[in-house]
Amino acid sequence: MEHHRSPGTTAGARRIPLTYRVVMAAAGPIIRWWGRLEVVGLQHLPEQGATIVPANHDSAWDPMVIAYAARRRRQIQALAKDSLWKNPLVARILDGMGQIPVRRGQADTDALDAALRCLSTGGCLGIFPEGSRSQGRQLRARSGVGRLAQAVPQARIVCAAVSGTVDIARFPRRPRLTVTFFEPTPAPPSESATALSSRLTAELRAVAPVASGERDVKP
Repeated sequence: MEHHRSPGTTAGARRIPLTYRVVMAAAGPIIRWWGRLEVVGLQHLPEQGATIVPANHDSAWDPMVIAYAARRRRQIQALAKDSLWKNPLVARILDGMGQIPVRRGQADTDALDAALRCLSTGGCLGIFPEGSRSQGRQLRARSGVGRLAQAVPQARIVCAAVSGTVDIARFPRRPRLTVTFFEPTPAPPSESATALSSRLTAELRAVAPVASGERDVKP
């Protein structure tokens, strides 16, 4: 059963694509029933308007679990590694969901432009400040989320701390998933993009410490 410790509302004003809704419905039994998902602070996620959702990243399941937790209010268009688009079927699904491919380890202007378009049209953009899965290590925050926030100052920032996802593949042991949405502390004057990314990561990790032990199984 999915538990909420905050009041929920109906879906936001932006139309959610059919592919996105189908994928969320298909993921429901795993995330809601098997994962015993609990969603905290959903009221912090605005139903419309440019929104940046930074999140911690310990498992390949994180994007799906966060998207499912937010589904009552928003569609989250996430930045995802471009290698996922190598499979034509997966690529079609990701495109249908509005996800954005990004090339890791290099300046990807196409991904940046797509992210800015998402925010400039009032979309909700999901991003992992750490860049990749932690795999049990404390990673340094990258400046991307800070640069996006500075480029679109009207965008609201709502963090999504997710925990329990590394346990999804540990059958027969059931995971206990939690997604906590919260607003970060106000930015100090003249905060740099790098400092903002580091602060957001630290606040996320204060709620969801680095987790390890995920088997080599991906959704």
